[in-house]
Amino acid sequence: MPRSHSPRRELANVGPISQLRGGRLARRLPQLIIGLYLYGASMAMVVLAGLGMIPWDVLHSGILAHVPLSFGTIVTITSVLVLLAWIPLKQMPGLGTVLNALSIGPALDLTLLVLPHPEGLGWQIAYMVAGVGLNGVASAMYIGSQFGPGPRDGLMTGLSRVTGRSIRLVRTVIEVSVVAVGWALGGVIGVGTALYALSIGPVTQALLPFFTVALCSRSDETSGQGS
Repeated sequence: MPRSHSPRRELANVGPISQLRGGRLARRLPQLIIGLYLYGASMAMVVLAGLGMIPWDVLHSGILAHVPLSFGTIVTITSVLVLLAWIPLKQMPGLGTVLNALSIGPALDLTLLVLPHPEGLGWQIAYMVAGVGLNGVASAMYIGSQFGPGPRDGLMTGLSRVTGRSIRLVRTVIEVSVVAVGWALGGVIGVGTALYALSIGPVTQALLPFFTVALCSRSDETSGQGS
């Protein structure tokens, strides 16, 4: 019987070369870039809502209260530390990992420049809910493009793969944990923080199958050899 070359529609833990050889670049690259921009835009919406920072930013703001560093420097240091946690998980970085670090900040800043500030509680709530929902869509888009997740999402997918637990459960546990640590350090929390922490996992879990682009058989075989 001839070997089937039909791709598998699942997340592959492969290196950057295999990610680029995985085919379907005409869909995967635009999905990666759009997903990363929407991720930054969604963060800006939550910031403009003014109803609580997203969990990782609660942690960053908590650390900021104790060290003489800028917010951006703390975000960068945290990203490096999270990437170090990938080593025991054997999580593979990729093009998406690098672009995540370089593009989300500018996307957030650009959105803050062009998006009107919400006036009144109703618009604040609308920004908050839309921002959280868009963040889930954006996460599923850039993770599903199979160019490697960002530092924090790589921690999520790596723990999910190693422990066998669902992405929904793992992400929720991570988000709740960083909020707790950030709050203990003096970070800023609010209803938006709680909504994000409790809903982003289920939203990403539900959308990820739709946005996951299957890699070609060569990448699948590479992934299989490494397992």
